[in-house]
Amino acid sequence: MNILLLFALLFVCVSLSIPIGVSLGLSTLVTIGLTSNINTIMINQNAFAGLDSFPLMAIPFFMLAGNLMAVGGIARRIVNVCDLLVGKITGGVGMATVAACMFFAAISGSGPATVSAMGTIMLPEMEKRGYDKDFATGLTATAGTIGVIIPPSIPFVVYGVAASVSIGELFIAGVVPGILIGLALMAVCYVISKKKGYKGTATAGLKFWPVFMDSIWALITPVIILGGIYGGIFTPTEAAVVGIVYSFVIGAFVYKELDIRSFLNALRSTADLNGLTGFAIGFSMAFASYLAMEQIPNKAAALLLSYVSNEVILICLILMFLLIVGCFVDNISSCLILTPVFLPIVRSMGMSPVHFGVVMTITLAIGFVTPPYGANLFVATAITGLSIERIARAAIPFLIAMTVCLLLVTFIPVLSMGLVWLMR
Repeated sequence: MNILLLFALLFVCVSLSIPIGVSLGLSTLVTIGLTSNINTIMINQNAFAGLDSFPLMAIPFFMLAGNLMAVGGIARRIVNVCDLLVGKITGGVGMATVAACMFFAAISGSGPATVSAMGTIMLPEMEKRGYDKDFATGLTATAGTIGVIIPPSIPFVVYGVAASVSIGELFIAGVVPGILIGLALMAVCYVISKKKGYKGTATAGLKFWPVFMDSIWALITPVIILGGIYGGIFTPTEAAVVGIVYSFVIGAFVYKELDIRSFLNALRSTADLNGLTGFAIGFSMAFASYLAMEQIPNKAAALLLSYVSNEVILICLILMFLLIVGCFVDNISSCLILTPVFLPIVRSMGMSPVHFGVVMTITLAIGFVTPPYGANLFVATAITGLSIERIARAAIPFLIAMTVCLLLVTFIPVLSMGLVWLMR
């Protein structure tokens, strides 16, 4: 009854468009009040205790770093290099968009931020070169999902805190799956472009050296951030701060495109987004604490395992559930709510918590491009003015490619865990 009441209240609140943080806190409060003798003060205590976390500080810092790179000229120079590398291939501008999203993902850690930064630059360029607007927007919206898979990744930070696993290992485990998804999207882009006649640009690759030298400071950014983390020089949280300082210096004093107004806009955007995220994270910790007190995850795992004994079927059911949830709830909130529920189940099957974190993040990332929630869709429609339905329809071939990659990563653990095993 506790499980049914808790999740029924949560579903009703979310259906009524109540903010996810309020929904989590309210459903926990009502359930405790009606079914338990637990003092409701635990909600406040766990919410504040959950936010009192050094790793979680990386979230606003990575958000700000990504925003500064988008307005300071770093993102545009990354695009220039990617365009010169693959722009002359059939569908080259689309492939350059995917490559730029992969590169920017190694800086921002956010899917919507990646779509915003790359879409603002590349969508007008693709349209100018004769690409169908629906196709270009669907591709960009889907490629933006790589922002939460290739490290640094904000959802990896959240999952690492929720599951008490190494954020550094999650970052390492996300490298190969992120590259795999990027290559798959490029392949689909090439096939569709060849069919529709989207040719490369004749000038691509002719002026590589000047563009490369102009972009060298932008290209060094992920090397500094990821190299510092993997080299043990600083933690992911410290790496995010280094990214902010570096982005500010390069944008303001080297490229000279970051002025006071754009800097203040970046701060305001980061504060708005982090306020919403922090509110949800705090109450999700109270939600998860109540689940643990009532032993709901263990009971749910025992119940599910009693009905389904085949591990492959069980994993497929979890993936299907996560895909459905991703259509309605954002990545971070879904991760915080469902990690305590599913982690005991996958652990009982021998799946590594790090491997499951990558699988869960990829699965929920697909929700960025599936209505009705689809955060990337909202960003893309704001840039192009196209309806969400048209963008989602155009994104279907790319989503199929992502789903194939998801299955490969899920059932071939070495794709995500290989680098982790080598570096342990």
